[in-house]
Amino acid sequence: MISRLRGQLAGRTPDGFVLDVNGVGYLLAATPGAVRLAEGGTEAVVETYLHVREDALQLYGFADAAERQLFLQLLTVAGIGPKVALAIVSGSPAADLRRAIVLQDTARFQAIPGVGKKTAERIVHELRDRVATADAVAIVEHGSLDARNALVELGYSVVEAEQALASVDADLPAE
Repeated sequence: MISRLRGQLAGRTPDGFVLDVNGVGYLLAATPGAVRLAEGGTEAVVETYLHVREDALQLYGFADAAERQLFLQLLTVAGIGPKVALAIVSGSPAADLRRAIVLQDTARFQAIPGVGKKTAERIVHELRDRVATADAVAIVEHGSLDARNALVELGYSVVEAEQALASVDADLPAE
């Protein structure tokens, strides 16, 4: 398995980039964080995952080990392949997605293209015990989740609602 690559950006693709490692160009489908790392102009270190299929070898790139770990956990969920897992990991920081899993926040996953209600429920159900940590629960209290859901009902996107609540005291009631 190719676990990490160190090199310089050699080109961009719609889904990622080409990383030049000692004269060899590796095509990576990558998260936005990994793309930003590669675009830094200096040598970039990218965490990777090599997906082996019968007809292809596909290399996926991540900004850090947390993104890759969540991607690998998502691959264990029935019905989720690497493209959908990459879309999920690309949509939000890994810590936010882990928190959503722990809090059983299926709406967070349904907001991602390619993830429907049943898939979101499977993600939460199958990964809840694997990603449950005290840190994930401590980041957002249940009152904040209620406030976020109320803002979504009023027409805000999930991301907009979470950004609005980021600056609000978590001890305040949802109202």
